[in-house]
Amino acid sequence: MTISSVSSAYAAATASTSSTSSTDSSMSLSTTDFLQLIVTQLKNQNPLDPTDPTQFMSQLVSYASYDQQTQMNSNLTSMVSSMNSLLTSNGIGYIGQTVEAKGDTTPLTGGQANWGYSLSSAAASVNITVKDQNGNAVYTTTGDTAAGSHTFTWDGTTNSGGTAADGDYTISVGAANASGSSVLDYTTVIGKVTGVDSTSGTSQLLIGDTTVALTSVVGVKSAN
Repeated sequence: MTISSVSSAYAAATASTSSTSSTDSSMSLSTTDFLQLIVTQLKNQNPLDPTDPTQFMSQLVSYASYDQQTQMNSNLTSMVSSMNSLLTSNGIGYIGQTVEAKGDTTPLTGGQANWGYSLSSAAASVNITVKDQNGNAVYTTTGDTAAGSHTFTWDGTTNSGGTAADGDYTISVGAANASGSSVLDYTTVIGKVTGVDSTSGTSQLLIGDTTVALTSVVGVKSAN
């Protein structure tokens, strides 16, 4: 018996099942379908060219495991959905809190933007540059050089003496020791969480119009 015969038998079995379950638009293989497929296959064998026993056994194994695989996929889908719900629930607890998370872009709102940076060891010099959304440097200054964590608050003043418009800005920190080697560990953004976005499959905290991963949070700065 050829594979095309098996396909025809399967189509007949599923057609029979769908006629008795018109309200179920999904296609699944039940025990009844499985038995009907076997019987249909045996009835349609060519006596002069019967199905090879090895091939027949392989088909039986495939049929028998189909229902289990379908159920497993359903369980995995349910598990992923539950995990996403759990992550979102965990993120909701941050709404209204001021958090510090690894990142470099945060909004300037009402003349204030807050960042942080961490040095693995003392630096000979620390240079801080604030860039706008087009990558243009709008403000430069120097920072603390001691090892450890530091914060930097920008009031929106530009290098030309003007005032930057509210929006997203990115910090760039250059920190080197006396030998010229970088001692910058990472930069952080600091802001109040206004919402949670899980459309990407992972929970992202909203800080203004920017997002940070829930897993990147390194501390909660305030309960207000």
